[in-house]
Parts: sequence; C-alpha cells; structure tokens
Amino acid sequence: MQVPDVFEYERASSVDDAIALLEKHGDEARLIAGGHSLLPMMKLRLAVPEVLIDINDLEGLDHIRIDGDEIAIGAMVRHAALLESALLAEHYPIFADAERVIADPLVRNRGTIGGSFCQGDPAEDLASVGTALRGSAVIRSSAGERTVPIREFHQGPYETAVGDAEMLVELRFPIRTHIGSAYAKVERRVGDWAVAAAGAFVQLDGDQIADVGIGLTAVGADGFTCPEAEDLLRGGPATPERFADAAQLCHDLCAPVTDQRGPEDYKRHLARELTRRVLHRATARARGEES
Repeated sequence: MQVPDVFEYERASSVDDAIALLEKHGDEARLIAGGHSLLPMMKLRLAVPEVLIDINDLEGLDHIRIDGDEIAIGAMVRHAALLESALLAEHYPIFADAERVIADPLVRNRGTIGGSFCQGDPAEDLASVGTALRGSAVIRSSAGERTVPIREFHQGPYETAVGDAEMLVELRFPIRTHIGSAYAKVERRVGDWAVAAAGAFVQLDGDQIADVGIGLTAVGADGFTCPEAEDLLRGGPATPERFADAAQLCHDLCAPVTDQRGPEDYKRHLARELTRRVLHRATARARGEES
C-alpha cells in the first residue's frame, strides 16, 4: 500500500495565521483544504511536504459575489458551490459546464477552486476556464496583496505564481455583456483528467465578435490558451468558417505529448474539434439560442 512520508500537521485559524505558519515552516510547508490533488501525489512521493497546514477552518474565503464590475470567487469555494451558483450560471455557464465533468460528487463536495488552481496540473479543467475568461488571481502575504492575471498564474507544470509564504485568496472575473461561454472535454472515463478540453467566451456586437477568449487543457498550449486564434476572431464575423480557421490554429500551435491518455495527433485533433464546438456553443448562448 502506498502511503505518504511522515509530515507534521498544523491547523490554521485565519488567513493571517495560515500565512504566519507558512513563514514559520518555510518552503517545505503546503496548504491543504480538500486534498484530492495533493494527497495522491504525497502517496506516490511526488510531493513530500514536511508540514501540512489545514485551512478548512478559515472564514471569508467561500464567497461568490459581484464586486464592482467583477465576479469575486473566494479560494475556498468548493466545486459543488461553483456548479450550483445561480450567479455564475447567469454570467458564465462555462463554470457549470466544466464542473459537471470534474471528478465525482465526493471530490466536488470537498475540493476547492483555490486548490485546483494551485495544483497547477497541465490537465486541470478550471485553469483553462480562468484563462479563457481572462480573470485575475489575488495572492496575499504578510506584506499585503498582489494581483496576477490568470494567464500569468501558471508558470509551468505544477508551478504557479504563488511564492513562499503566500496564499491564493480570491479569483476575479470581469463582468461582460452580450456574451456566451461554454466548455467541452474528452475523457477516458467519467470524472477522469482530460484527454483534451477547451473553453471559450464570445462577446457579440451584432453579428461581429467584439471580444473572445479561448482556454485549452491537456494539449500543451502555452498559458492554457491560443492568443493567435483569439486575434483571428476578434473584430470579425461570428461564422462557422471563422470558427474553423481559429480551431485549426489551436490545432497547429498546441504542443501535446503522447502518453497513456492518447497519441499526440489525436490530442491535436481534439484541440481543433473541441475549440470549434465551444465557439459555436458560446455564440449560440450569446444570441440567446441555447441555455
């Protein structure tokens, strides 16, 4: 039976306490909330933290609310709450699309959006959602808060912009009008990591695309996105031909690798087809043709 290495355990009582514990124990300490990503890695000895800091008692990080012209989501919001949020369903149904294909009810009831982002897995679903929506991440330390664009948050496989003695406390997403959003995923079995996945929002001005965002998961896309495809679409007509051209760019510019989930050429194919599909669905939602 695979078991983690020996570690110490601390339980934080507040955000400030969690940060103080991170400062006390140094870079060998890790925060844990749901633990569904970290604990399996610890069992395989892929992660060997000396101290786990439990943050489940923290208050004030479980909100989903409008703050000015943004939607603010606390880092401790559980996946189940994202799936059930009427506010997100109204503004960004892409969240519910993604949450329906994340793991299983047990994981969704305990796992958090902050944990998903900070794990930095290249096949993570919410990373591409945040990238597509061009959100921002609020990171706190004892020196104060700083904000990082989500497109700069993931700095490599399992590497993020959160530094030593820092904590992700909130994700923020701009509120847009006349938009639709969608997410699609191919997986080997229900609840598995993605073979490939894509998300998008489309903002319309009449029949023209005023703005667009694309997120790609598990296909080696730099920054979980394809800005070249976005640039091709922005300012042009929302037509199937344009969507096909943008999807082809995603196919050409991503860099998947062959692994146990599938060969490289299959993943490229999925990147193209899923991108085309979510662009169509997001546009239909922006036009009020689909819920």
